[in-house]
Amino acid sequence: MQLTAEILRNSLVVLHFIGLASLLGGFLTQMKAMGKGTAKIVPAMVHGAWTMLITGLLLVGVREWMAAMEWAGELDNIKVAVKSIVLTVILVLVLRFKKKDAVAPRVFGIIGLLTIVNVVLAVFW
Repeated sequence: MQLTAEILRNSLVVLHFIGLASLLGGFLTQMKAMGKGTAKIVPAMVHGAWTMLITGLLLVGVREWMAAMEWAGELDNIKVAVKSIVLTVILVLVLRFKKKDAVAPRVFGIIGLLTIVNVVLAVFW
């Protein structure tokens, strides 16, 4: 049973990374357009943000279950809360501006910056 939980957790981590790649990749493809003020929220960014949020929540659930079964240590709830807030802001911005022909460079830059902040929080915290 513990092996199944680990496989599930690792599968969710892979999907979480795929969501990150989609969100960040979509952002990076629009960097040149951002300089011209014509950047758009591409579908990859929308799907990536949703994928990250859903898999992140599922990861927390699996980790809580593993902790309850004493297969893992306690979860850092403050870290989870901060990362969830950052990702929620990203998702709100992506959804708010996805139908616009062009997104202001400042808003688009904030999406990219927050995406990188979320990675930094995951790695260094």
